[in-house]
Amino acid sequence: MNQIATLAGGCFWCLEAVFDQLKGVESVESGYMGGRHPKPTYEDVCGGQTGHAEVVQLTFDPQQVTFRDLLAVFFTIHDPTTPNRQGNDIGTQYRSAIFFHTPEQEREAREVIAGLGAQKLFGAPIVTEVAPASTFHVAEQGHQEYFARVGAANPYCSYVIAPKVAKFRKHFMERLKR
Repeated sequence: MNQIATLAGGCFWCLEAVFDQLKGVESVESGYMGGRHPKPTYEDVCGGQTGHAEVVQLTFDPQQVTFRDLLAVFFTIHDPTTPNRQGNDIGTQYRSAIFFHTPEQEREAREVIAGLGAQKLFGAPIVTEVAPASTFHVAEQGHQEYFARVGAANPYCSYVIAPKVAKFRKHFMERLKR
């Protein structure tokens, strides 16, 4: 039976481009979670006043990829030590967060963060928020599969997303969809 995971690690275009390629991930949807506005739009969220984060909601097959596997990819492709920021993307909408759907996901998220913190892999404390999943608001159609559709035509994709995809492919080559 498939499960759901919801992750925030900067721009949702970056996360979607990576997780689309991971074996065991059945679907990836860009959207918003963790805020106060009942029907947020991209413009609302980018304005930084709704409290939402840009997220991806993954449907995955736990027989092929575990929640911990998803977290391993997640912590490889973004900086979990910068509060409300990923590179030049600044604001609470770009925070690092794991929105858990089950007590097991919460436990695993906290264990992974503690383990990474103990290893001091990042050189700074991990600030990733671990919070219960709330209402998932699907982003507008133009934000779905953005990197796959636009790619190199957008400089942001070339300079920000493509390196994250390359890093993922380098570290997780054996986990790529065929």
